[in-house]
Order: sequence, then C-alpha cells, then structure tokens
Amino acid sequence: MNTGKKPGRWGDRRRIRIGLLGGSFNPAHDGHRHVALHALKALRLDQVWLLVSPGNPLKPRAGMAPFAERLASAQRIGDGVRLLASGIEAAIGQRYSARTLQRLQQLFPRARFVWIIGADNLWQLPKWRDWRRLAARTPLAVLPRPGWTRRALHGAAAARLRRHRRAPGALLQDGPPGWALVPAPEHPASATALRQAAAAAAAPVAPEQLRRAGLRPG
Repeated sequence: MNTGKKPGRWGDRRRIRIGLLGGSFNPAHDGHRHVALHALKALRLDQVWLLVSPGNPLKPRAGMAPFAERLASAQRIGDGVRLLASGIEAAIGQRYSARTLQRLQQLFPRARFVWIIGADNLWQLPKWRDWRRLAARTPLAVLPRPGWTRRALHGAAAARLRRHRRAPGALLQDGPPGWALVPAPEHPASATALRQAAAAAAAPVAPEQLRRAGLRPG
C-alpha cells in the first residue's frame, strides 16, 4: 500500500487509516504538529491530514489570514508524506466538520477516518453544527491541551458521549464509533499567542519608550 500518496482531489479507493485534524491554522505551529504526530503514532494511522478551513464558522473574520497563507503555513509543518496539509474543504465547498466528513467518506469509501481534536474543542463540541452526527459517523481522538483537559472531560460533550469512551488502542476497532483521550504531553504553542507576538514585534516603538530605554528617537 502506498501510504505516501497524496489524496486525489476527487477521491480514491485506497484502504488507509487517516486522521483528520481540522482548524484555521492561523498560523499552523509546532503545537499542531505535536498533536498530529502523537495521534499518528498512538492510533497507528497511515496519514494525518491537516484540514485548513476556508472559514471557521465559530471564529471571527477579523484577524484571519488569507486561506492561501494559512495553507502554506500548514504545509511548512507537514512532511508531504504522512503529515499532509490539505485545502480539500475549500475544494468541496464545506466549512462544517460533519458535512466535510460525510463528503470525504463518499470520496474515499475504503478509508478509515478518525477526527482529531484538542481538549479545548471537546469542550466546545456542543457548539459545532451536527456534532452528534459527526461523533456517530467517526471515532474522535482527543489530545490534551493546557488548561482544558480536565475541564473538557467534565464537559457536556464528554458527559453525552460517556458510554462511548474507549481506550486509544481500541478506537479504530470494528464496532460503533467512540472517542478516546490520547495520552500526550501538553504543548504550550498557541496560534493566538503567535499572532500577538508578531503584532508586538511589528508595532512601532513610541518615543517615550525609547527615552525610558536610554535611546534617542530616530
């Protein structure tokens, strides 16, 4: 099986285990790569696709980088073989995860998908459109996130799906889809923090700040 093959835009019939890690990737960072690689190893996946959203319905447009820029940032953290950046959501015209999954299952009928989310998204899952349908169609792999893991495990989605919780090793076994917390160190990287740091670095320094630092304004 050629697991290094990139997915065809309009589908293919490979029998393959694929993790789907969706997001804005505004920008993609080491935390995304950390989550993807831990899921890849723990769940014995063939590939993880970084699904770059054309527009996350739950996030404001203000401050959102252009799609091409976000896709390029995802490509930089991938390897093009087992960790693939994908703009397929834009190609198929979908923004909602449940609809994306339904279309992908039609395009790749022999693939076995697992949806990868951080603990913060497990907490927010009830805000997603048709989230119960998503959980009923594919396993959910939840990765720890700083400040969110314990909170998410006591949230509404975890309570609703409690009887479907599995051990990570059993997540892709035959039977009804379930969900699992995949053990992994919490990674501190945050796209919000990166954007704030970039904005601070680009901001002009006020003359008063220069004087306090013992420098003359230019």
